[in-house]
Amino acid sequence: MDFWVSEMHTNNVKISIRVEQQLFSAQSEFQRIDIFETPEFGKVLTSNGNIIFTEQDEFIYDEMIVHVPMAVHPRVRNVLVIGGGDGGVARELSYYGEIEHIDVVEPDQLFVYACREHFPEDANGLDDARVSMYYEDGLKFLRSRQDAYDLIINDCTDPLGHAAGLFTKEFYGSCFQALHEDGIMVYQHGSPFYDEDEDSCRIMHRKAYRSFPINRVYQAHIPTCPAGYWLFGFASRKYHPIKDMDAKRWKKREIKTSYYTTNLHMGAFMLPRYVEDLLEEEEV
Repeated sequence: MDFWVSEMHTNNVKISIRVEQQLFSAQSEFQRIDIFETPEFGKVLTSNGNIIFTEQDEFIYDEMIVHVPMAVHPRVRNVLVIGGGDGGVARELSYYGEIEHIDVVEPDQLFVYACREHFPEDANGLDDARVSMYYEDGLKFLRSRQDAYDLIINDCTDPLGHAAGLFTKEFYGSCFQALHEDGIMVYQHGSPFYDEDEDSCRIMHRKAYRSFPINRVYQAHIPTCPAGYWLFGFASRKYHPIKDMDAKRWKKREIKTSYYTTNLHMGAFMLPRYVEDLLEEEEV
């Protein structure tokens, strides 16, 4: 008998992945965590039944949320990662020798444990000597930081669950205060394709647009995300994601990537018409 893990993308659409075996299942204070071995996507991690990432496509998300801002900001020394307990973002950041310190704020210790056990290639990013781990609420952590970071990456993917506070007006305002005067914040922006996901995309853009002087949204194609389509937000106090992107400087680092390129960087900000219309309607 075949065993499949399924995630409902809407009431009428779901994605199903055939499973070879279940490797982990536990309930933390924050979420139910399950890990499955699959023939198509390798190991798959779910939270409360929703796919968070898979071995086969996680590189797309992690590369796009890290290398886009790093190709823009000329002097990143201190970074804050909110969420990021799997270590994938820290892994990508570890390739930048100029970074001096990385704070990773993840409230769920069980999530980190599960990722260390089953996704060591990602979780090893947390072992970088420059990483400091904090097991606490991201918004509370931010409230006590001012003028502290060059880059903030909101790696949380749950705007409705235990991390809902990371998508509020207060959160974006706190990020603005925690950044240096030329700081950048990037964050997951969800998928705008299905009608029931549209409102959350609108709300996030509206709040970021009112908190930062420079706001842009960019895209990536991730197979296990709703409609295979995902957006990221780029909010900056000074730098423009296209005008200030320095391809020559980034290429000198010789970082090996499987998705991100400086050419793709430029194209990722060229959005479909329906997405442009959605975002522009919130910029009033």
